[in-house]
Amino acid sequence: MARKFLVVGNWKSNGNVLEAMEIVNFLNQAQVPSQDVVEVVVGPKYECLLPVKTSLRPDFHVAAQKGGLESGGAFNGELSVKTLGCLGIQWVILKHAEVRQLVDKTNESAGDRFVHALSVGLKVVVCVGETLEQREAGSTMEDVTAQAIAIADKVSNWDNVVLAYEPLWATGTGKVPTPAQVQEVVHELRKWIEINISTEVAYKTRIIYGGSVNGANCKEFATLPDIDGLLVGAASLTPEFVDIITSATTVRSD
Repeated sequence: MARKFLVVGNWKSNGNVLEAMEIVNFLNQAQVPSQDVVEVVVGPKYECLLPVKTSLRPDFHVAAQKGGLESGGAFNGELSVKTLGCLGIQWVILKHAEVRQLVDKTNESAGDRFVHALSVGLKVVVCVGETLEQREAGSTMEDVTAQAIAIADKVSNWDNVVLAYEPLWATGTGKVPTPAQVQEVVHELRKWIEINISTEVAYKTRIIYGGSVNGANCKEFATLPDIDGLLVGAASLTPEFVDIITSATTVRSD
């Protein structure tokens, strides 16, 4: 069975509840491919989670942008992943480029959050990617696979796992890797999964691309052989996001 195309809109810390509802309104009216063709997830900030979840069309899903290591207790400012289930939230996005730089600076901390989110039944988008210095040094795959190892060592069931290749140097900078560069990294990552985990996991696990994705370049990325979807930042806040969702119709047919 082919991997279903996935489009994830990460709203980051933009806007307030009223502005979030404006985005919901245009998404609710959008003409997009059916759920058989594309799965759509949006990630509003914490205070907007419940209003968006309540108002968004049922064929679109909602993700939290963060999940804490604990299910409760004296952990000021943490978002309990157990609470997300009570809100009807089924997805969480972990280890964004900004978080890797500013908060979870080790691969191990990302792995801990990842396995905790899976343990409470969430579907997890976990980001991996290199810095500009690492790319220029030629160590992209070494660094990306090191991040993958921190995840792979802690999970036995990959059914609820999505990997997002998100190079730090292309996130929020306007710099975009060429499709060939993206395909090379994702292909090698899938090959690493096949060798180190299993052929079945490599075939079933979706790997999506994130980094300055917009309406102008989305089709190029959507047609890459090893890309199963797109992680979208700023463009997910505008009607341009509908064009990106529709790019799912351009994907390979094999």
